[in-house]
Amino acid sequence: MAVQEQVYGFFIPSVTLIGIGASKQIPDKIKALGGSKPLLVTDKGVVAVGICKQVTDLLDAANMPYVVYDETVPNPTDKNVEDGVAIYKKNGCDSLITLGGGSSHDCGKGIGLLVSNGGRIHDYEGIDKATKPLMPYLAVNTTAGTGSEMTRFAVITDTSRHVKMAIADWRITPGIAIDDPVLMVGMPPALTAATGMDALTHAVEAFVSTIANPMTDACAIESIKLVFKYLRKAVANGQDLEAREGMCFAQYLGGMAFNNASLGYVHAMAHQLGGFYNLPHGECNALLLPHVEQFNLIANVEKFVEMAKIMGENTEGLAPRDAAELALKAIRQLSTDVGIPATLVELGKRYGKEVKAGDIPTMTANAQKDICKYTNPRCATDKEVAAIYTGAL
Repeated sequence: MAVQEQVYGFFIPSVTLIGIGASKQIPDKIKALGGSKPLLVTDKGVVAVGICKQVTDLLDAANMPYVVYDETVPNPTDKNVEDGVAIYKKNGCDSLITLGGGSSHDCGKGIGLLVSNGGRIHDYEGIDKATKPLMPYLAVNTTAGTGSEMTRFAVITDTSRHVKMAIADWRITPGIAIDDPVLMVGMPPALTAATGMDALTHAVEAFVSTIANPMTDACAIESIKLVFKYLRKAVANGQDLEAREGMCFAQYLGGMAFNNASLGYVHAMAHQLGGFYNLPHGECNALLLPHVEQFNLIANVEKFVEMAKIMGENTEGLAPRDAAELALKAIRQLSTDVGIPATLVELGKRYGKEVKAGDIPTMTANAQKDICKYTNPRCATDKEVAAIYTGAL
């Protein structure tokens, strides 16, 4: 009997620094990568709370010239990328620092792709479209959720189609990733909750992915444990450095898991809510997670039972299906505890948007084209995807 070949890849930055004070090494690490004048890609929020100044003070103390691009928006756009490329070239930059959450990192990855490879960002939608390496690139995280500081993924909004373009390319993996909980203490509770639930989504989707393997499972399991141990604490008290550091590890491990096992329909569908209504990615994921996993449950009951145990649920004496349902119950309870809205309509109202049932057919069609769907454990028809959206309304 012939043995079917199956090769697993594992992608991760060459160097990662996690812990209190890790950000102090930014200037030395940029130099070690070969950079001398970085473009620092961030957003207005990071500037407003003083985190950007903490980093630029380090660069100033090291006598390292730099240029700041702080126009990145939530759900970064193709225009953000184009503007950043122009600033990079105009100022003769030779390296890249991204500072923030997923938006800043994704925008920076897009800038790096175009500076190094040319063309338009739309050319790189899909898998491994780049042919040249990025410039020296260091990613500094200020949230504990997206994992984008260590992944080979970027999501950029196509402003003409109102669609999020998913880019997966091993060449955009940062050379060095830094997670310093000191930079995260100023995160407000709502952002802490949203990014933390994003981390949980990464771990859960990777754990039940069709291409999960022992390495990704190990990362996902530990990520889930840490989210359930520390997220409530981090939301309750943002100054709790133990909780912040715990969430640094949780989100990084979740990133390791999905960076290599990929994701599923939660992300495929959440991307459409972000592209259509410009809603925050983490909250979209958090809201859709129990709905999609309820649909997925029959595809891998055993793993949902294991998750229930990891989440602290008592499964003793229960039938597998009943035990598996406890994982979904635990996810819903955590989401409620940290303040995630219960419905898409409620989420839309929070941000002044109207999520409409009439948009579901278009979002469904776009979700079915998203690369994240291909590793979902259960195949879904258009009717089933639409039903999940409807159930979340």
